[in-house]
Amino acid sequence: MGALVAGFLTGLSLIVAIGAQNAYVLRMGLSRSYVALIVGICAASDIGLIALGIGGLGGVIRSVPVVLQVFRWVGVSYLVYFALASFRKALHPGALVPSESSQVSRTTVVTTTLALTFLNPHVYLDTVLLLGSIANQYGHLRWSFGLGAATSSVIWFTGLGFGARLASPLMSRPSTWRVLDIVIGVVMTLVAVKLATTHLASQ
Repeated sequence: MGALVAGFLTGLSLIVAIGAQNAYVLRMGLSRSYVALIVGICAASDIGLIALGIGGLGGVIRSVPVVLQVFRWVGVSYLVYFALASFRKALHPGALVPSESSQVSRTTVVTTTLALTFLNPHVYLDTVLLLGSIANQYGHLRWSFGLGAATSSVIWFTGLGFGARLASPLMSRPSTWRVLDIVIGVVMTLVAVKLATTHLASQ
């Protein structure tokens, strides 16, 4: 139980920080667009990465540090593109009412969610390297730690995606969507800058 709780708290502390992925989940949750699909992809991705970290993938990443650099610059490029798209949407708030969110295709949603998840090297540093290393310190209880971390991911994304609906009355105003997209654009930009300037230590 101690390993389970430790994994839950550690996982939650890493995932709650405002980032590109969380901002996207929030926006789609507010628009009630493909929420279950997005939550499922995010949670499943985290669970898979945590399992790989506990299983030893961290050692592979450490031995080939260029992998993180490739993800860094591809991720920066995508985040800048996403930020510009958000700012462009903010210029036309009339197109951001929830009823029009269904115009977004399932393919676009899946691609965007996967990109925001896997093109950020910090995802690998946090889930594969950090959580994997901490989990393995628990010896035979490492999978209990991993279960706790995975549970925190499921709870967080479910709450963020479906809980966003509680704010739906505010979403009937185009001005609210304008502010939201500006905030998301700023978040994406800041994450891109941080990703481009941070030293990615794989140790």
